[in-house]
Amino acid sequence: MQKLTSLFHKRIGMPNNETITFEKLAEVLEKTAQNIPFENLSIIENKTRKITKENLMSRIVERNEGGLCYELNPLFYFYLIENGFNAVLTDGVVYNQAAEEYLQIGRTHVTVLLYHDEQTYLIDTGFGGNLPLKPVPLSGETISSYNGEFRIKKVNHEYGDYCLEMKLKHKDSDWKNGYVFDSQKPIDDAANLNAIQTIITEHPKSPFNKHPLVTRLTHNGNITLTDTSFTQWADGVVSKENIDNVKFKKLAKLHFGL
Repeated sequence: MQKLTSLFHKRIGMPNNETITFEKLAEVLEKTAQNIPFENLSIIENKTRKITKENLMSRIVERNEGGLCYELNPLFYFYLIENGFNAVLTDGVVYNQAAEEYLQIGRTHVTVLLYHDEQTYLIDTGFGGNLPLKPVPLSGETISSYNGEFRIKKVNHEYGDYCLEMKLKHKDSDWKNGYVFDSQKPIDDAANLNAIQTIITEHPKSPFNKHPLVTRLTHNGNITLTDTSFTQWADGVVSKENIDNVKFKKLAKLHFGL
């Protein structure tokens, strides 16, 4: 068992000696979503480090922290490669639902493309509460998980050739855009990931450099913590509590291990 796989399995509660097949990926993705939070605390606390395999392992599977898409998905990419899968990283542009437009800060969403049995699949462990929890085929077929329905639409867009569409369980009645990505332009240099981290950390329009955000999926919904509130979705029922900084630290430790 190689080091990353061993540490990753320990982190998500997977048996250490488990052989990871394509069919097993849905279980791995669920456990990842429930155990590794999507969070920006290193940015808020000014503790970002260069994006390397070693630094990602140190942060996420040794110190048991979380991360954003450019940390979580590259780590999962390294995990896939270590387990014999054929995968690449690519980037895309997230759709801002509130503003009804794509984010103005460029190609800052990092995701994974997996090639298996002559099909290409999207895999994402770094999209907050919007995770498909299964590989999503670029063929357009809809996949369903306990988090909702997801599909990939072929598009002719300035930002890419495919769009992830989603219909989150208990939240969406219609399909909505997630992000556009380019299947023909893999990320082949860690410098690209560090450039994305710089934009997310420094750009005035970045959604992640102003207030702390921590979220993860649970077995029946998700939980989200900010500096002012703690929100829980459970079986379609939402509860929201206003909090202060002292309560933030307690809840970050209790629910996210941070």
